[in-house]
Amino acid sequence: MEKTWAIAGAGAAGGTGADLHLDLSGPGGVRACLTRALREAVRTGRLAPDTRLPSSRSLAGDLGLARNTVADAYGELVAEGWLTARQGSGTRVARRAAPRAPERRTTPPRTARRPAYDLRPGTADVAAFPRAAWLAAARRALAAAPNDAFGFPDERGRPELRTALADYLARARGVRADPERIVVCAGFTQGISLLSRVLRRRGTREVGVEEYGLWFHREALDRNGVRCAPLGVDGHGADVAALERNKTVRAVLLTPAHQFPTGAPLHPERRAAVVDWATRTGGLILEDDYDGEFRYDRQPVGCLQGLSPERVAYFGTASKALAPGLRLSWMVLPEHLVGDVLALKRAGEWSSGVLDQLTLAEFLNSGGYDRHVRAMRLRYRRRRDQLVAALAEQAPHIRVTGIAAGLHAVLELPPGTERPTLQAAGWQGLAVEGLSRFRHDAAAAGAAREGLIVGYGTPPDHAFAGAVAALLRVLPPEG
Repeated sequence: MEKTWAIAGAGAAGGTGADLHLDLSGPGGVRACLTRALREAVRTGRLAPDTRLPSSRSLAGDLGLARNTVADAYGELVAEGWLTARQGSGTRVARRAAPRAPERRTTPPRTARRPAYDLRPGTADVAAFPRAAWLAAARRALAAAPNDAFGFPDERGRPELRTALADYLARARGVRADPERIVVCAGFTQGISLLSRVLRRRGTREVGVEEYGLWFHREALDRNGVRCAPLGVDGHGADVAALERNKTVRAVLLTPAHQFPTGAPLHPERRAAVVDWATRTGGLILEDDYDGEFRYDRQPVGCLQGLSPERVAYFGTASKALAPGLRLSWMVLPEHLVGDVLALKRAGEWSSGVLDQLTLAEFLNSGGYDRHVRAMRLRYRRRRDQLVAALAEQAPHIRVTGIAAGLHAVLELPPGTERPTLQAAGWQGLAVEGLSRFRHDAAAAGAAREGLIVGYGTPPDHAFAGAVAALLRVLPPEG
């Protein structure tokens, strides 16, 4: 038989308004094939219980069969209990004919339990996302958006957002940014992946990275054929003097405003030294300004990019100030890199949603972003102060290191206690990270430190006191 499928359209008499595929191949006559196909569709769940089937006339017309053939098939399935037929209600799939889930022969995978207390670093308090203000900005942005905003996106990102970012970054972070040098990305990892591929094509084989840092940033470099050379980290930030000794390193990835995760800013002499290195050697500094807006003891340190815009590629993101789920980040690039980065992004890279870009632009221009950052700065400062005060009172032997900034604090632990402390935290239902997890595998053996990275951004306000209490219960005792 040539035709093996039925279209039961909304306009057909008795139609379901949906397409119904029936395989009429196999042994037996036409009625037997149709009966078997309908029975299988019900048995496997493709036709859900209580689904109304096309009338016999409609299905017969779709399949090119005699109406009596379809009526007989329906009648047989009604007798078997697969279908029901009532006057005025049509023919429906019987409710008791719902397919049973197949028996599992293997142990089902265990789903990870959510921790009772979450003090992992790197995430903002998403419960504080400014929903009403964001929605109002989205409405204004949508009403004002030109028609071409909904066409194929510009690889750079929407001009409204790039213009707003250029103004904001110059004012708040000291970035010297032209909108034409800004590239909007779907997260920091996309940006670092794009730039590392450009550097690889230009002959860069090795990039200096801080010996403590995010492993998935290092993995992004590695995946794109660029090796990572660890730089020591101390109380003054990264040891950039090591760049002079390693002649194969042509670029360096730094978190100068607030080293992640140890918490130290890059010392002014080292800031000047790394810019001098990049200028003399033609090197490139990749500046990750992941939480530069959140400094609590003084005004935030300005970015490195302002010192040398042609030797620094600046990375920023909305993940810490707003929410990581927006997938909005940006690069401010030296002019000589813009074309190559856009060519790669044009060749199949995904883009952030246009409406979110327009909304963020409106949020920046209207002052909503500044107001939200100020509110969150106060909230995070209170949480950090609460954490430090609790430690000073109940665990004074545990030292908090790093500057008062960002969304995490570092708790220094005695040698040999990090692993048992993390194990105890697991028993308490407390999610927290150890310092060793962020250490580069090739870092110098003598530089290993032990500690906890305590994120105070994740818990909502009502849960923070309980999380701190759980943390205090697992810390090693004095001596």
